[in-house]
Amino acid sequence: MRVSVFGLGYVGAVSAACLASDGHSVVGVDKNQTKVDLINAGKSPIIETGVDGLIATAHAEKRLSASTEAAAAIQQTDLSLVCVGTPSERNGSLDLSHIRNVCGDIGTALRNLGRYHIIVIRSTVLPGTMRQVVIPALEAASGMKAGADFGVCFNPEFLREGTAVKDYYHPPKTVIGEFDEKVGSKLLELYAGLDAAVFRTTLETAEMVKYVDNTWHALKVGFANEIGSLCKPLGIDSFQVMNIFCQDTKLNLSSYYLKPGFAFGGSCLPKDVRALRYKAKTLDVDVPILNSILPSNEAHVRRGLDLILAQGKKRVGILGFSFKAGTDDLRESPIVELIETLLGKGYDLLVFDKNVNLAKLTGANRDYILNHIPHIANLMRDNMSQVLDHAEVIVIGNSGPEFVDVVSELKLNQTVIDLVRITPTIKKGASYEGICW
Repeated sequence: MRVSVFGLGYVGAVSAACLASDGHSVVGVDKNQTKVDLINAGKSPIIETGVDGLIATAHAEKRLSASTEAAAAIQQTDLSLVCVGTPSERNGSLDLSHIRNVCGDIGTALRNLGRYHIIVIRSTVLPGTMRQVVIPALEAASGMKAGADFGVCFNPEFLREGTAVKDYYHPPKTVIGEFDEKVGSKLLELYAGLDAAVFRTTLETAEMVKYVDNTWHALKVGFANEIGSLCKPLGIDSFQVMNIFCQDTKLNLSSYYLKPGFAFGGSCLPKDVRALRYKAKTLDVDVPILNSILPSNEAHVRRGLDLILAQGKKRVGILGFSFKAGTDDLRESPIVELIETLLGKGYDLLVFDKNVNLAKLTGANRDYILNHIPHIANLMRDNMSQVLDHAEVIVIGNSGPEFVDVVSELKLNQTVIDLVRITPTIKKGASYEGICW
């Protein structure tokens, strides 16, 4: 393919070098004459393992050149990768001036091109930037329409400094945010030789994925450092602790617990987080990440409550109120907290959970419901249909399989508030609200 790469900084230089090494014809574009001169001399404009050799070879074989002129590069190529910087402003927002300038230059060049061209943004931008900034800028400068006259994609990069070439050829995934399917398929040809899972999705989803990745990496670093800071005054080898932690790929380093839903509860998580926070306090160790976990959980309970209150209806049915499906444990269940708040606000509630059957409760669970939340025992019904017949607002509180068909069987005056995403295909509508989808 004939490819132009706009921005010869870290991502652009690595992308240009690797694409040219793969046999594509590549033109690098940058306003910085020094970077352009280095590329045209067969030298790398950045310090990165392996890039120098790739650029020298590609330049010698006439597959890689560079220019300061956007129009010339567009004339010579069929697809453009935009890899310009998006630095932070003082308030945390992004400086999109480089993106706007490049889109203006490309759009102007498209006016006289006379053929279809694809523009792929690799720069890291917040969700909505493609539709609100990139596409309008390209259309305004070109006088053309995205999709009809030129193609647009968002293709985030996952390159780490120091291992960028290795990461390019062995990526964790390939994500393509498509404006339309035809353009996504064409872009995918660039990565045909790479062994990585491919995700073709919306522009906004692809934009968000990059931020989720980087925020998660930052959280992992901060979490490990806080655990290490706690271990040191206790005389514990933090490397051994985290090594054991990382061996668990079933729960710890896995997709488990990483699906959006309702707040956590139960007899372990809240108690253990509180205990570790207390221990840190006695040691005078500042652990802001650990200290933020319970407040974050409480904020999520409030989101669920606000969603119910916003319906403006008083008759509410709760389906599933143990802290998770398949258990009768009500200790620190966030659904119980939600029920108690609604009762305090005068709501007319009925609740159902086949696992929380008062006649079968024994031991600690029986004692808990009889002595700590007896008012909820009076709201319990043995038959789900009794709750459904009563409710104007139906709250699905855990993922019990008996609740899967509830959404499809709603009456005209009923609304479902789904706290668990009871089925994966549900879409938001007038009679359905998910807590965070």
